[in-house]
Amino acid sequence: MILDQSAIQDVLHRAFEEDSPNGDITSEHVIPEHVIGEADLVAREGGVLSGISIFADAFSFIDTQVEVEQYAADGHHFQAGERLAKVSGSMRAILRSERIALNFVQHMTGIATATAMFVNEVQGKSIAIKDTRKTLPGLRAIQRYAVVCGGGTNHRDGLSDAVMMKDNHLAALRSSGITIAHAIEEARKIRVDGKPVSVEVEIDDLGQINDVLEGKPDVIMLDNFSPADTVRAVRNIHRMSHHQIEIEASGNMTLEKVRSIADSGIDVISIGSLTHSVIGVDLGLDWVS
Repeated sequence: MILDQSAIQDVLHRAFEEDSPNGDITSEHVIPEHVIGEADLVAREGGVLSGISIFADAFSFIDTQVEVEQYAADGHHFQAGERLAKVSGSMRAILRSERIALNFVQHMTGIATATAMFVNEVQGKSIAIKDTRKTLPGLRAIQRYAVVCGGGTNHRDGLSDAVMMKDNHLAALRSSGITIAHAIEEARKIRVDGKPVSVEVEIDDLGQINDVLEGKPDVIMLDNFSPADTVRAVRNIHRMSHHQIEIEASGNMTLEKVRSIADSGIDVISIGSLTHSVIGVDLGLDWVS
């Protein structure tokens, strides 16, 4: 996955407009304009790097003369104490950009690191670890990129490129007297850019399997199933669909839960916490005297 440069510039524009719409009044009045500085991006703890290019772009956004030498690429597994980049140039520009640059690289590295931990739990299995739509508004592109840096894969981009019937959709269908099979049949008619779209149906109970299978969706999502019920559901769906339907597990996924369902035969595990509640990795900008 490649980050769109225009999207990066848009995100940075909004970030600086929020943080310093009228400049950095402290640095501009305390630091002489001619002062040059140098600092290292140093890891305070281990992790998986993501967002190093945005880190660099944050400085050049303010001053194109600021140079950032990258010592590691996105996806790199680093240890505490490792130097990841060097920043040199106008002290004023570096100080104005420092927090924005760190915010992005710490957050994205946190996502990549968390993703890598989940990917490690299913190593050797044919299971994809995916993100969800539970992303921060306006930051979906960079968060999804960070998931890929950690070894995960992306789910649908949004509501416009794939069909996913969730619990509220199914409740609306029931109240309208419409069967799931009919709804899936209608969804099969959808074309995006002239191509059919994936059709996924979420269930939260074993008793829903038969009704959903009647419509033959591409994917069935098991929402908040216990490990034991996940095994039962996978066995039943595989038997009744002759292994023709992809099965996804989601809902309050922890490392322990992922570990417990890794041998169930599940195809995909989607994890909202990768983007909605991840903790940033501690990275700091240390000044070189």
